[in-house]
Amino acid sequence: MTFPSHDQDSAPEASKPLLAQSQKAFGRLPGLHKVLAESPQAYEGYQLLHKLFTETDFDADELTVVWQSINVEHACHYCVPAHTGIAKMMKVSDDITEALRNETALPTAKLEALRAFTVQMVRERGNVSQAQMKAFFDAGYGHRAVLDVILGLAQKTMSNYVNHVAETPVDEVFHPLAWKRGDTPLKV
Repeated sequence: MTFPSHDQDSAPEASKPLLAQSQKAFGRLPGLHKVLAESPQAYEGYQLLHKLFTETDFDADELTVVWQSINVEHACHYCVPAHTGIAKMMKVSDDITEALRNETALPTAKLEALRAFTVQMVRERGNVSQAQMKAFFDAGYGHRAVLDVILGLAQKTMSNYVNHVAETPVDEVFHPLAWKRGDTPLKV
């Protein structure tokens, strides 16, 4: 069953201001946003979670590690290429992006600890062990970072699941960055 993909003309009235914000922010309407527009509440919730997550203490590299670790773990065909492009815009090192996409070691122990903890949160549905929590803290993160990873997880679970059920087509601008687990690694 095909999900609706809205623009300013077809969207529910309450989604139109949200679409206008997306158009202004991105210069286009991302496919995910077009799908989310079907539910103004889901769309607004996603945008708010994104805004709040970007306001955490995580720097651009750490935001990208959390986002892409979740995207890759959920095998999101849409979000991995999108966040590859976003990482470039955020000036995140290609080494970090490639390691995340290809599930290879990150360039620093601290970023690797963040990825490991994030993936453990996804796989264990938040039921991480004391040893996993200690390893995260030993890497230099604290209680706030745990909660911020959960915030990022809420945002990405929402987008990954929407893209799975809607089979959201990858935006044309991200076609060169297409991703599928197990594909030949892409040099970004």
